[in-house]
Amino acid sequence: MRRRDHNIFANATSLMICGLLAGVVVAAAAFPAAAMSGLAAKAGGETFAQLPSELKDFSSPQITRIYAADKKTQISQFYDEFRSDVRLKDMSKFMPDAMIAAEDREFYNHNGVDLKGVARAFVNNSGKSESKQGASTITMQYVRMSLAYSATNPQEVVDATKDTPKRKITEMKYALQVEKELTKEQIIERYLNVAPFGNQAYGVYAASQVYFNKKPKDLTAGQAAMLAGLVKAPSSFNPTVKAGYDQIKQRRDNYILPAMVEMGKLTQAEADKAKKEAIPRQVKPVGNGCVSVANNNWGFFCDYFYRWWMSQEAFGATPYDRERRLKSGGYRIITTLDLKAQADARKRINKRIEDNDKNALLLAATEPGTGKVRLLAANRKYKLPDPAHPNPLSSDKKKAKAGVRATYPNTTNPLLSGGGDINGYQAGSVFKIFTIIAALEKGYPLAYPIKAEKRYKSGYIISRSNDSACPGTHFWCPSNSGGGGEGVYNMHSAFAKSINTYFVPLEEQVGAENVVAVAKRFGVQFRVKQDADFANNPVAANQWGAFTLGVSASTPLDMANAYATLAGDGMYCEPTPIEQISTQDGNKLDIGKPRCIRATSKDVARAALDAARCPVGDSAQMGRCNGATARQTKSTVRHPVFGKTGTTDADKTAALIAGTTSLVVAGYLVNPDWPDHRDRMSHDIVNPAVYQTLGDFMDGKPKEQFKEPENRKIAFGDQRSIPNVECDSIDGARDRLEDAGFDVSIGSEIDSDCPAGTAAGTSPDGRTIKGGFVIIHPAKAKAATPPPGSPATPGGPPSGRPRR
Repeated sequence: MRRRDHNIFANATSLMICGLLAGVVVAAAAFPAAAMSGLAAKAGGETFAQLPSELKDFSSPQITRIYAADKKTQISQFYDEFRSDVRLKDMSKFMPDAMIAAEDREFYNHNGVDLKGVARAFVNNSGKSESKQGASTITMQYVRMSLAYSATNPQEVVDATKDTPKRKITEMKYALQVEKELTKEQIIERYLNVAPFGNQAYGVYAASQVYFNKKPKDLTAGQAAMLAGLVKAPSSFNPTVKAGYDQIKQRRDNYILPAMVEMGKLTQAEADKAKKEAIPRQVKPVGNGCVSVANNNWGFFCDYFYRWWMSQEAFGATPYDRERRLKSGGYRIITTLDLKAQADARKRINKRIEDNDKNALLLAATEPGTGKVRLLAANRKYKLPDPAHPNPLSSDKKKAKAGVRATYPNTTNPLLSGGGDINGYQAGSVFKIFTIIAALEKGYPLAYPIKAEKRYKSGYIISRSNDSACPGTHFWCPSNSGGGGEGVYNMHSAFAKSINTYFVPLEEQVGAENVVAVAKRFGVQFRVKQDADFANNPVAANQWGAFTLGVSASTPLDMANAYATLAGDGMYCEPTPIEQISTQDGNKLDIGKPRCIRATSKDVARAALDAARCPVGDSAQMGRCNGATARQTKSTVRHPVFGKTGTTDADKTAALIAGTTSLVVAGYLVNPDWPDHRDRMSHDIVNPAVYQTLGDFMDGKPKEQFKEPENRKIAFGDQRSIPNVECDSIDGARDRLEDAGFDVSIGSEIDSDCPAGTAAGTSPDGRTIKGGFVIIHPAKAKAATPPPGSPATPGGPPSGRPRR
């Protein structure tokens, strides 16, 4: 470090000389003809005296780096200018020496303004030479860039960079002050971190990466000299083009390296060796944003992160402010992306469907109790359209006729998280969980029975021409998938078998508007205008009978997080891609941390989750399932598990959600380009992808049981004993049961030892909820006894073969 010269007389002299010469010399540098007028000197002196001497604080744009949850794997980076500051001690010793040799050989001998250089510029620029000299020192160049980066409006940027006498005068005044406040080492370090090196590289870190793919501390003398030579004119000296290559080689070999020898920084032998070093004719591509993720599998998660960032007002009042902060703030961002879970999900998808399939298999997963998004995977490449190899035309013939391209195999649409032109997809019966929650909140227990019919005539009004209208009426008459399904069900058994004609009357009793309100509390986003109009108008929502059957558009991320709210004991946590955001200084920002609110009570969440164990083959703790629609989920995951399948009309969508206390995975099989397509989506594709992904994640983790409600009445309600009416007359049995407060109906005949036409028994028997349904089953008439030795006797047919 040199001895700092703060001699008052010397600095005062410098100020005076600069004030007197600034106008003449600067005018000569920029406008040689004006130098002889004598007017510029007077103007320059007055301007110089009036200038402030303090530079504004500024931060040059820095690279923001995005990492996975392991804190070390970089997913992507964002920047306006590819730059990352490094300390002087972390640079090759050749780098500052080469820069001084290239730009300011008197750097250590002046106080910010090189008066000899100014004089040379005056003489040179006043003559006939076509080569003009500007006499800018490294300190003055640093000042110029500082003024540009601290500008608050476009005009200030122009003023800081436009080649005018005023700009030169400004730089001189500030340079003298900078030299008082900073050491030479601090000045050269800052300069090396802001200087432009061309090919998107700003600062020596970026230049080292782009041109040599190495760290600044590893630069050789020849490499440092080449980089230093670029700063004067990055475009002209660009080595990737023929003319630029020749110019930068000449500048390195004939100007910079000889100067380093003259300065005593290299021996002649070292300089000769440096001249033999190769100059790159190609540069390393510099990735920027989500289309440049290190692994394409991470693209959809990166896109989700970017959209999340752009939605956060904490990063700026406008989208422009937020994007500028992301691309210039130099943040270190640790995301929630679980690399193994993401890779496993993509592997499971690849086994089921090709990337060039028009149908999309989408998997999203969140963590209960935090909302942390752990994976977003699809059978798509996250990639901008390639004009040379475009996607096929849309499978929607109308779109195809208009020349609209499909989203496969390449897309940057947020297929899993929604946004842009992705509003979501109807997912069917997974929405029935919201009806269960609303019913439990209203006091209906899990054991609440409803006698489901093959087809139910509801009070919801629809168009008479609708296929779902009861014949000759305007009332909606839904039926069960595949027909049938009649019988008495409670929430456990109805959810297990996905009985539509149980959930629609339950929704009527609870109030459809209350079911919609639950979905909103659980994070469902109503992106389709018609859905939003219903959801935001309680009167309209009251008539939204089909809501319980999943006719509202949603995304896999919406529904994964909604079901995760149950495993989170009723706490809804906003989905987040963030573990931690740190500034350049290492300060941790309190943004992106889990933000949770209570969506329902603990007991309601635990009870609803108990019902949700049935569809995926697990055993309920507070009821009997009597069925399942995705039974293999439990045997594959091998942990306590809950979830639900969903299918829309004509199988246009197939969905499965499955979760544990640690992770909830939602899978949709959809056509993102044409919702009204003709394909039938198969659960044989989506279901294994979901439960195998969940099983991969849970492998080796300890089994954790779900919690039961503290108030068990929420499950069983007010139970009453059912009178034993076995062998009573049908009328007598009905009277006894109705007197006990039950709603009675007559069911099918069953085999019994009771006389034909009497009551053989009831369903259910033993106990049931007060006021619940009880079905009387009449006894069948006994068949006549066949004569001895006939084929119908217990001994079997004469052949002795077993009966089939």
